[in-house]
Amino acid sequence: AAVALAAGVAVSACGSVQLGAAAVTNSQRISSATVTNQVADLNSAYQADRKKLQITLKQAQMPRDVLTWLLRFQVRDRQAQRAGVNVTGHDVQEALGALSASVKQQSPTATLTEVAVANGIPPDLKPELGRYQAIETKLLAQLDGGKTPTGSAAQKALQAQFTRSQCLAAKDLDIRVNPQFGALNYSQVTVVPAPPVLSAAPASSPTATADLKPSC
Repeated sequence: AAVALAAGVAVSACGSVQLGAAAVTNSQRISSATVTNQVADLNSAYQADRKKLQITLKQAQMPRDVLTWLLRFQVRDRQAQRAGVNVTGHDVQEALGALSASVKQQSPTATLTEVAVANGIPPDLKPELGRYQAIETKLLAQLDGGKTPTGSAAQKALQAQFTRSQCLAAKDLDIRVNPQFGALNYSQVTVVPAPPVLSAAPASSPTATADLKPSC
């Protein structure tokens, strides 16, 4: 079943990307081989469960999906580092349990692995997904002082704080994406098709172009 993940669930024009890299940050290099291997894992899981997933994943889109999540995991780690948040293995398991419970609540016959695959996350990266969600939970608790906001205005304010934290973390990483894979949309932390570089090519919308740079 197609179920949305509970987990919240960028490219810099300057700088260069190392040979054989899908993306480079100031903390590590994501190789093209890593993306290829994870795409194979994602596609294998998708093909095995495609009838049950009730969603179509395009194979041509899978490299961008995988790279998106690999970068999101790095951004979330940098958010934690900047905020002084530490996550334990127990926290990760609790987060995965909470995500699994959420999936079951929405669709009793679905599993977290299936929903992760439907969202472009290879099964091999499920532990990273748990860490991603555990960090988000702790960051939100830090930002709201341990008191979950109830009013819509307070909820929007908390989300704005979290979004800014994410933007600053992505900016701090100095992310450079190989144009062959696309470009980073900072507002969504999503790898999107790279904009045309030829002057004769149709211009992207102002909003889309602006999203390729951090707004923070």
